Amino acid sequence: MPVAVVFDSAGTLLRTYRVARDLLNDEMLTEVETTTITFGAEGRVLVVLHLHSRDVIEAPPDQLLSEFFLERSVGFGVACSWRVIPAEEVADILYTDNHARISDLQACIRKVWSCCKRESIVTMNSGVILNMDLPGIEFTVTTGGRPFSGAREAISELHRMGVPAYIASGDRVAKLERMGDYLGIPRERVYGVATPSMKARIVEDLKEQYDKVVMVGDAINDLNAFQKADLALLTEQQSDRKPEILYASVDRVIRNVSEVPGIVAELLKDTTATGKKCNNINPNMIPRED
Repeated sequence: MPVAVVFDSAGTLLRTYRVARDLLNDEMLTEVETTTITFGAEGRVLVVLHLHSRDVIEAPPDQLLSEFFLERSVGFGVACSWRVIPAEEVADILYTDNHARISDLQACIRKVWSCCKRESIVTMNSGVILNMDLPGIEFTVTTGGRPFSGAREAISELHRMGVPAYIASGDRVAKLERMGDYLGIPRERVYGVATPSMKARIVEDLKEQYDKVVMVGDAINDLNAFQKADLALLTEQQSDRKPEILYASVDRVIRNVSEVPGIVAELLKDTTATGKKCNNINPNMIPRED
């Protein structure tokens, strides 16, 4: 098949509300980029927790998060980190932290619920940002969101064109699969708890099956996948505050996910015309002008 498209989730397919509680400074941070916070210090690790928000809300506020995790056998996945840190080391810190409490995560969940109370929330995830150099939990985080206007239609248009859509995201698999159901993306094409290196590997593996692979993302944790893709699209639909390295590493900046089918149509024409895989970029696909 000629072309496949890989989408990040939060900020790319989903309008996402992100909240973090800075435990060291006793401060709530709203509308934040959790990946940007994570990459702000070498020892930080963004950890996605496999739990239900209702269970957290119903737990005693003063209970240590680490105790709650152990009691409920809460699993985790590493979404991203500055440096490679073995899962065993992450677990050691996550399950022995003696500072973060249930109330810290409850505050994040309630804040997201408050922001999203008028929205139809398709996915909601909670986690923590560990700092291995402290060591301990430095931030509690919660994200919630709904598909961007036009996302479902864009996926449908790609499928009508015979172009398969994939999701590769650091979010929980179960949440992503339900979102995939809503958007019309088969569950076997949904990859959850994907670190930046895993996203890049997914793109590389798909390049063995398709003539060209397009990566659509919005944040620094998509950088490795951008660099492996035949065509990298950076979306500013969530926010236009991006690290400059992202603009230097992509082929085109888009404002709306609904632009993707038209760009893919151009690639299909190019692939059909050449009859072979080609890494040349359409001259019209250039980064935005500042």
